Amino acid sequence: MTADSSGGSARKGGEATKEKMERDELEIQEDTEAEGQDYFSENYSVELARMEACLDENPDFFQDYLIRKASRQMIDSWLVAHSLPPGHTHPLSPRSDDGTDLNPSTQMSRLLFRSLSTGSKSTCSGGATPVRKISAHEFEKGGLTKPWVTTVDGTPTFLTQPINSSELTGQIRKKSRTDLQSLDEAELILELVKDICNDLDVRSLCHKILQNVGILTDADRCSLFLVAGDPGTNSQYLLSNLFDVSSNSTVEEISKNEIRVPWGSGIVGHVAKTGESCNVADCYLDSRFNQDIDEMTGYRTKSMMCSPIKDSNGDVIGVSQVINKNNDGYFSKNDETVFEKYLQFCGIGLRNAQIYERSQLEVKRNQVLLDLAGVIFQEQSTLELMIHRILTHMLSFIQCERAMVLLVHEGSQSTFSRVFDLEQQDLDDDQIQGKSAHEGRFPVNVGITGYVAATGEIVNIKNAYEDPRFDISVDSGEKFKHSTVLAMPIKYSGSPGKVIGVFQLINKFDNLPFTSNDENFVEAFAIFCGMGISNVKMYESANLAMAKQQVTLEVLSYHAIAPLDEAVKLSRQKVPSAASLQLHSFQFDDFSLEDGDTLKASLRMLIDLDLINRFNIDYLTLCRWLCSVRRNYRSVTYHNWRHAHNVCQLMFAIITNTTWWKKLGEIECLSLVIACLCHDLDHRGTNNSFQIKSSNSLATLYSTSTMEHHHFDQCLMLLNTNGNQILGNVSKDEFKSVIQVLEDSILATDLAVYFRRRGETFKLLESGNLDWGNSQHRSLIRGLLMTACDLGAITKPWETQKKIARLVSDEFFYQGDLEKNELHLSPIPMMDRAYKDKLPAMQVDFIDQICLPVYNSLANTSDHLKPMLNGCQKNRENWGNLATTKEDNEDDKKKEKQ
Repeated sequence: MTADSSGGSARKGGEATKEKMERDELEIQEDTEAEGQDYFSENYSVELARMEACLDENPDFFQDYLIRKASRQMIDSWLVAHSLPPGHTHPLSPRSDDGTDLNPSTQMSRLLFRSLSTGSKSTCSGGATPVRKISAHEFEKGGLTKPWVTTVDGTPTFLTQPINSSELTGQIRKKSRTDLQSLDEAELILELVKDICNDLDVRSLCHKILQNVGILTDADRCSLFLVAGDPGTNSQYLLSNLFDVSSNSTVEEISKNEIRVPWGSGIVGHVAKTGESCNVADCYLDSRFNQDIDEMTGYRTKSMMCSPIKDSNGDVIGVSQVINKNNDGYFSKNDETVFEKYLQFCGIGLRNAQIYERSQLEVKRNQVLLDLAGVIFQEQSTLELMIHRILTHMLSFIQCERAMVLLVHEGSQSTFSRVFDLEQQDLDDDQIQGKSAHEGRFPVNVGITGYVAATGEIVNIKNAYEDPRFDISVDSGEKFKHSTVLAMPIKYSGSPGKVIGVFQLINKFDNLPFTSNDENFVEAFAIFCGMGISNVKMYESANLAMAKQQVTLEVLSYHAIAPLDEAVKLSRQKVPSAASLQLHSFQFDDFSLEDGDTLKASLRMLIDLDLINRFNIDYLTLCRWLCSVRRNYRSVTYHNWRHAHNVCQLMFAIITNTTWWKKLGEIECLSLVIACLCHDLDHRGTNNSFQIKSSNSLATLYSTSTMEHHHFDQCLMLLNTNGNQILGNVSKDEFKSVIQVLEDSILATDLAVYFRRRGETFKLLESGNLDWGNSQHRSLIRGLLMTACDLGAITKPWETQKKIARLVSDEFFYQGDLEKNELHLSPIPMMDRAYKDKLPAMQVDFIDQICLPVYNSLANTSDHLKPMLNGCQKNRENWGNLATTKEDNEDDKKKEKQ
């Protein structure tokens, strides 16, 4: 496609001998006759081929003939054939299952049935009415605080100040132990219930309960354990912030330490698990008793009484424990009865306090999420900065060793395009503040993250090495070891089922498992992160669009769409036959054609492939599109409209001589023709390397295959311009297929793409396992065909090859001069005028390294393509002779100087 793939450099060599010229002309004549026989050998004789060419050149006569002599069955067959959608094959004469011809009425009935049974679904436009989930009036009862407040240092935040606890708990009712002992049992319990009924702070309430329990049972010490973890799972445990409470202790003194008791462990764990009270006279004689705490504190436990605290549903929400009856006594049955009665009321109060605490935590959580959302949306300049903010705050709120964000590849839902990571120790590094997160530092658990990306499900693993999805090789050679893992999908809000990324949090602090609360928080935060990432991508896309717009404006300032009268003039001209233009010949050259003739030749190729009828292309629109394509080629020495036309002609010759048009299908044939005509649109006479060296806007816009991407975008621009929309009558699916093949084919003309794919392509063709039904195989063969056609100048007769090579070398030298004079760089020898005498030798190397493998592979695939290989080999011989002559002349000059 580019100047790199032009067929190399050339310089006019010595004249061929008269005998060699005559031999070459005879071989060319034989090849041309063989091509004509190959093309019509399947269905037509040479005489009928000449008749078809005559009809092509005399369309008025052919139309008159059809009107006068065509039968009704012929017309019906034509209608049936052209009513099928593109890509469907059909017989020339429709037949029934038993092989007999169907009459026209039956054919049309089947056609009508097919059209009625393949209707498209209608879609409704316009936005739907939003569903009211809640009214602002419903908040009037309780009132709402201001959502945006200012802190002492002037920083705006969503986090409101905590409410004064005295407003919630009311006056604390507290009487001395002596006063309480003067009351009977009913009055005592009533007094203690009044003491706790108005307290909604869980810690304060629990402390009161324990002190009152100590009064009721005359115990020395009391403790309260609350059930934590997810109900109904193995993650439940008992948690105590109030341990060894006495009648004189305060909340602040007691709640400094935290004690965790495994579910079912010890006497307390047994009571929580069974829901039954327990009274132990001598703890050291009970096998369930854990002596470790006594050894730690130095306090000796003698007697103990434990009773569960249950809510209104009968579920255990805590366990109250009293230790050591005063005066070295034991807890009696009456103590058990009073203890259990009081705890029934405590369960109700405790549950209410927990519900209130959760509501407060939910408000706080929402405020935190709003604060995080504000941080995310504060600055959305780059994706890297956005991800860094997300990971920093995620590590801050969910205390874990490592956090990762993996962005899902748009083309594959289970692979990732970019991976960002941050460790807890990075937060302490002042140098990382304000910078972007790291990329690709740590190995990725593909099994876990890939599963989350593909399914959209949450994965919470308590022991990574026990999960079959975990790849233990990611820890090999690393000091870091995976233990607990929480992986959460990041979904796009505009499409709830679409996963755009994955959160992965590793190793929660203190070897704790990630809880359902962690899951809920990360899931809520992921919603904002999804919106933030999507917004940043849109921002980057907008910047990219601005760059593309700048390039487009630059192009449009040079080019213009072809005027309508130019298209009308072309549409009224008679199109010569393919035979008269020699479009089926591999020896075709355009030197004898005017620019207008090349347009008519392009029309003939589209007509003979029946693409105009099959895709219902408006003829005037097609003519204007062709004129616009020609106009959008710059007047450079080689990579101009004529080169594009020659590439298209060679593609036409290949697919007709081999009849591969049957295997490729109409959609791919149309795509290949368009790709050949447009594959070098707006070429500037310089290659991809020059765009990068000169820091051209195109290099900023396209990082790889720079010019090829630009050619493809220019092709799309023309196809979507009013008056040039030749694909305006195809269906949505057909349009998508054409564009996909078009892009694949144009990008294939980059020699870098050819080198990347040729190993796989050659191996496929050599194995003989080419499957035309395999989309990947078709892509490989299309790419090879585009390369063969782009390099096709090297297969032409020697005189034609010399002319084209001179044009190529002139364009190369033009780029070399630019690099010397404007960029102050030394060009490669092929583009340096100082090395023009070395061009024959470089041309030989170019043929050996690039051209011959292409045509060898194609010739082995089809005998019809051997003329291209033969032409390439002859030119290689001629260039070799020139190179030898040059070397001999240089040796002679050196001897003369000596």
